Amino acid sequence: MKVKAKNSTHFLGLIVLLTICFFANISLGSVSIPLKDIFGSLFGSIENESWQYIIRDYRLPKAITAVLVGSGLGISGLLMQTLFRNPLAGPFVLGISSGASLGVAIIILGAGFGGVLATLLLSKWSIVIAASLGSFLVLLAVLIVSTRVRDTMAILIIGLMFGSITAAVVSVLSYFSSAEQLQQYIFWGFGSLGNLSWNEVLILFIIYSIGMILSIFSIKTLNTLLLGENYAKSLGVNLKKSRLLIILATSLLAGTITAFAGPIAFIGLAIPHLTRQLFHTANHKTLLVAVFLIGAIVMLICDSIAQLPTSDYTLPINAITSLFGAPIVIWLLVRKRKLMF
Repeated sequence: MKVKAKNSTHFLGLIVLLTICFFANISLGSVSIPLKDIFGSLFGSIENESWQYIIRDYRLPKAITAVLVGSGLGISGLLMQTLFRNPLAGPFVLGISSGASLGVAIIILGAGFGGVLATLLLSKWSIVIAASLGSFLVLLAVLIVSTRVRDTMAILIIGLMFGSITAAVVSVLSYFSSAEQLQQYIFWGFGSLGNLSWNEVLILFIIYSIGMILSIFSIKTLNTLLLGENYAKSLGVNLKKSRLLIILATSLLAGTITAFAGPIAFIGLAIPHLTRQLFHTANHKTLLVAVFLIGAIVMLICDSIAQLPTSDYTLPINAITSLFGAPIVIWLLVRKRKLMF
């Protein structure tokens, strides 16, 4: 009962903190907007039309994207760490991010090979579609392999090999590309939360929701896998089916997020560890909700810092997530002296 009460207090605190971070994220930026005007814009209208546009068409979609990205990558990392029983596993160990990067590289860096046609195809939606196709093809390859391989660790190694192959192809394309093309590809690799329209946020949310539903259905399997695959088999768990479900959930979450927001580091690897340090539990029924909240909070904080309030500059979100988050994880692990897993 004490543990449940403690967890309830933690959840309540995280929900309050998430709400504060969400509205603070909307308020902060190159133009500071008071909270009363934010609420006025969300639930009616305000006199300042430029603020109305900034809130509804830019900052609100960006804040919602931050919640989806932070929670989605955090949960993807949790699924992979449990499936492979490896604390260093993240949402991109299966090569999904590399596949998305390859798809984008073919569109951006391959424009020099395709001439006018490739240049015409170089648009925002073409990059999203290319990243989605790239991650989907890698996912398809991993799923085919996972049906033929019994050892879970072999899937991890195969995923890393797919990542190496795609990275090699990207390197070849980079070698033959112009400075302008390389710069555009590098900027995509920085990650961005602020370039999504409401239609894109809706598509991201729909696919994200499917991934979340699959994750929820996997909770019981994830708890049994903590005690080993043999124990899971003894309880009647179909390992092949369960692995496919977990890999599919991770791919939907991580692949779609990468397609729309670019590859974002740290969140998927570190958020599950931060959550375990706070909640001291291995029960995925608790961890899934906690990772959702903490991932969203950390992403909102990182995005608020990246905006450099009162400044016209915006820092790469990828840099902020690592610079802000990595020292916190190091401090927690040194303080606790033990990695909970």
